[in-house]
Amino acid sequence: MDDPMDRVVRKQLVSHLRGGEAFMPVDHMVDKVPFDMTGIVPEGLPYSFYQLFYHLRLAQYDILEFIRNPNYESPAWPDEYWPENPVPQNKQEWQQLKDFYFTERDEFAAYLADQDHDLIKLIPHGSGQTLLREALLVLEHNAYHTGQLLILLRLLGLH
Repeated sequence: MDDPMDRVVRKQLVSHLRGGEAFMPVDHMVDKVPFDMTGIVPEGLPYSFYQLFYHLRLAQYDILEFIRNPNYESPAWPDEYWPENPVPQNKQEWQQLKDFYFTERDEFAAYLADQDHDLIKLIPHGSGQTLLREALLVLEHNAYHTGQLLILLRLLGLH
């Protein structure tokens, strides 16, 4: 059933997922960081741009897989959500991380936009979660860490 209000809500969720509504989109941030600066850990911070972006990607992936795969098992928290090494092994790993993030973000957006996926129905394999709750969780988590990425850009002299 096509519900115009439901479509509006979904469109707004997707818009926020892509970023830029209230903050610089992640797309613009990752383009500003030269590979040789991805692993710099500024004084007083516990992570590099790479580590923070890795965490952002993995959390988004974890929630996406949870909602669409009843057999999915989340990584161990917190150890598997943050890479130990502050720098990617090489440019290929860095590019792959970016590709995964944006591909999975597009998959999440498509999932949210699909009216066949009820926003407020309980996820059958969950423990009380709904698609709307999971979408809001991703938005909140992404916004929190996007702000941190912007601070890193400033500390690295890139913004």
